[in-house]
Amino acid sequence: MKFQVATFAAALLFVLAASMAGEHRGAALTGATIAGATAVVSIYAMGRAARDPRSATRTMLAIMAVLFLVRLVLVGVGTVLVGRGGAIAYVISFFVPYFAFTAFEGAFLHSQRRLGTTA
Repeated sequence: MKFQVATFAAALLFVLAASMAGEHRGAALTGATIAGATAVVSIYAMGRAARDPRSATRTMLAIMAVLFLVRLVLVGVGTVLVGRGGAIAYVISFFVPYFAFTAFEGAFLHSQRRLGTTA
């Protein structure tokens, strides 16, 4: 549960930070919101998958892969929607949280490995 709480708190902090982006606030909020929302969905889905010790690691890896593809599509759509004016703010506010959330997801997956729930 600590990974879910940490992910949710970080998502809120990244969105709050993006809201102070000034001129390109809308683009920054879009990027941080997409990164945060997909991370929260991913970490909660991974938490549900961890309940079944027989296939937890395999299912958690599948969730990470599917959410990676979802993020890939959303980052492209978001870049087109914000246009040239806010593209840099959007990309920065998406990828900085994305890398942090990937670390949370990897740490959560690793914690399940230490608990003995292997694929």
